[in-house]
Amino acid sequence: MINVTLIGTGGMVPLPERFLASCLIEYNGRSILIDCGEGTQVSLHKGRLSMSRIDTILITHCHADHVSGLPGLLLTIGNQGRVDPLNIIAPRGSTKYLNSLLVVCGYLPYEVRITELHDTKPQQFEQIGLNITSIPLKHHINCLGYSMELLLKPHFQPDKAEKLNIPVKFWRMLHSGKTVEADGKVYTPDMVLGEPRKPVKISYVTDTRPVKQIKDIVKNSDLFICEGMYGEDEQHDNAVEKMHMIFAEAATIAKEATVKELWLTHFSPSMTRPELFIEYARKIFPDTVIGRDLMSTTLKSI
Repeated sequence: MINVTLIGTGGMVPLPERFLASCLIEYNGRSILIDCGEGTQVSLHKGRLSMSRIDTILITHCHADHVSGLPGLLLTIGNQGRVDPLNIIAPRGSTKYLNSLLVVCGYLPYEVRITELHDTKPQQFEQIGLNITSIPLKHHINCLGYSMELLLKPHFQPDKAEKLNIPVKFWRMLHSGKTVEADGKVYTPDMVLGEPRKPVKISYVTDTRPVKQIKDIVKNSDLFICEGMYGEDEQHDNAVEKMHMIFAEAATIAKEATVKELWLTHFSPSMTRPELFIEYARKIFPDTVIGRDLMSTTLKSI
């Protein structure tokens, strides 16, 4: 199971009831945090969400509303007794900005490892057991989205193993994908496994204009979290100038990518009631939800 929580849903400026856009992905006792703007750790405290379990922070880009909460969060994690290294993964050119924020921290009892990713082509890597693909975006500075997949083993089918008289002591190895040779016989995983299973997939995209790679990489996501800086179609020109999206553009990506559900986030501070504009998205993609701070869901494998 993967737990997904929106830590904040605001863009540019935090509001009394809406912190800056951030997201926590929890799997198998460890966590990935996406972005860390001003007030992120306050919202984590409000939601009683563990900061000590955060192993990786994925940064979409180094504008202040996405990184200015890092010093406080890192210090709190250190005060909670962390000694293991923590990974920060960000677009090309981010290290100098992130290091300047680390200076404010002073001493940390653990190592912070910064990794830069290409901003023009997707890269794949693994963190906390999830396969992650970066998504190059179109913003004023280098910016990335992230798509995460939990790959699932096919179900083991004991009836197949019994019919083939495969000894029980080999079942675990076969389920793990290993071939077993014993007593002159060769047993392969395909002899005892069912059909391939669809991965559990979560995608997160913010601060961008629509680009083709978004649709291609987030395709078939169980949950697609996407910015909706502006609600009304009439705000399109403003979105183009600011390099953001309106609700209808996010919904169009969701529809074309055949995702299961769309959560909108990163709302303009001028849009205090984004729910008033939900129909601009739902007329295109009905399974659209207005994101709220500390809204969460659990994605389960089938």
